[in-house]
Amino acid sequence: MAEDITLITGATGFVGSAVARILLERGHRLRLLVRQTSDRSNVLGLPVEFAVGDLADPKSMETALKGVTYLFHVAADYRLWVPDPDVMMKANVEGTRNLMQAAMRAGVKRVVYCSSVAALGMAHDGIPATEASPVTEDQIVGVYKRSKYRAEQEVLCLVREEGLPAVIVNPSTPVGPRDIKPTPTGQMILDCAMGRMPAYVETGLNIVHVDDVAEGHVLAFENGTIGEKYILGGENLMLGELFRMVAEIAHRRPPRIQLKQSWLYPVASVSEMLARCFGIQPRVTREMLDMSKKLMFFSSEKAERELDYRPREARHALADAIAWFREHGRR
Repeated sequence: MAEDITLITGATGFVGSAVARILLERGHRLRLLVRQTSDRSNVLGLPVEFAVGDLADPKSMETALKGVTYLFHVAADYRLWVPDPDVMMKANVEGTRNLMQAAMRAGVKRVVYCSSVAALGMAHDGIPATEASPVTEDQIVGVYKRSKYRAEQEVLCLVREEGLPAVIVNPSTPVGPRDIKPTPTGQMILDCAMGRMPAYVETGLNIVHVDDVAEGHVLAFENGTIGEKYILGGENLMLGELFRMVAEIAHRRPPRIQLKQSWLYPVASVSEMLARCFGIQPRVTREMLDMSKKLMFFSSEKAERELDYRPREARHALADAIAWFREHGRR
């Protein structure tokens, strides 16, 4: 294993840096594909080599893949709102397809592709969805979710038609340390922990520790079946319950006002307009409100059964996230 090179995309990010740490513990020799402008603070001091490139630059991918035996594709444009959807589609769909084709040309022996539960179908009445829950693209709300659905379909097509040796993992909502941007979920937890969230819209989501997601990637590499999908989730929680847990950990008062989605659509429209004018991320969008109407509950039973995946309770993930934010002066 030490002589083989494992390439990771997105390794400077939240999930990717956790995957890098687990792989180093398992004895992998790592090469990280990073952009020239990437913030490398999440991987400082790690014994890795860097390949400067971009998923939009096929030549840089060819260079990064030279001599590579294994590939973990974790990079993605993850935002809940973008002014130009084509930018996200190009990064997540075309970038994934081009990288997978380059990996096959380079003779990569095994690929782990990080998809998302966003690409999966949703069950009804709060029943946790599985890898087999039916879905079509027209049922998927939001540009990010559609991009991940299309990218996953590209990978599955390459597995079926061209023999791509890929295993797919579908993380739910990762939480924990090294959320440097932070992610939309991390920002929500930070706002609640700082007492800056007086109200919320009720919904349901699945919270998982980012280090458990990373462990799941490596278990899929070691034990997963080519062409199969594995949900890497944790604990299903209502959002109000999540905020009460965050507030208890942070010694704050939880938000007490529960708003209806219908009340916020005018606010979301104005928020999006201001975001377009000033180049900022809106705090609420119409797509966010549409997504909140469904309980995003998922089951990791397949990964637990086939990969020996064992996620910890959500409280541990929340506590580690809050501790990291405080340690790094996030306000």
